[in-house]
Amino acid sequence: RQAVGALQGLDPERVVYLGTTSKSLAPGLRLGWMVLPEALVGEVAEAKGLSDWSSSALDQLTLAEFIASGAYDRHVRAMRLRYRRRRDQLVAALAERAPGVRVSGMVAGLHAVLELPAGSEASVLRAAAWQGLALEGMSRFRHPDAAPDRDALVIGYGTPTDSAWAGALDALCRVLP
Repeated sequence: RQAVGALQGLDPERVVYLGTTSKSLAPGLRLGWMVLPEALVGEVAEAKGLSDWSSSALDQLTLAEFIASGAYDRHVRAMRLRYRRRRDQLVAALAERAPGVRVSGMVAGLHAVLELPAGSEASVLRAAAWQGLALEGMSRFRHPDAAPDRDALVIGYGTPTDSAWAGALDALCRVLP
């Protein structure tokens, strides 16, 4: 699938582009970046200098070298391929083993939405917990005053290790109606 483009590319002198290493490398690095319109660079650099004293210089320099050498780009491309394979495996497994479950949200990111038959979200979540799966129901993301509109699961397919992926996918298929 074609990657979703950044809005910043359409008007770089009016749009700020933000990024983080949290998903592409590790959340513990706590590193991010900004691509700013030239007019904002000085003001943002000053504000950062006043408020951020905890970013490790070594981590920043290492990331800069990782980017400059092309290693970061190679890493991201390899991860895209890895997660595309997982997405494809997820869709194929659901089509075969849970044909009544509709999958959406697959264009970008590391999550998918699995639409369930009406009234089944709570029982599927209980069964998933028994299987050791950490899943979230769509109801968790709904405003408390909003009327329920559908039962669904929000699943992350990037978290399991490679060695745990097949087992996690099998366990997911076992709990789906």
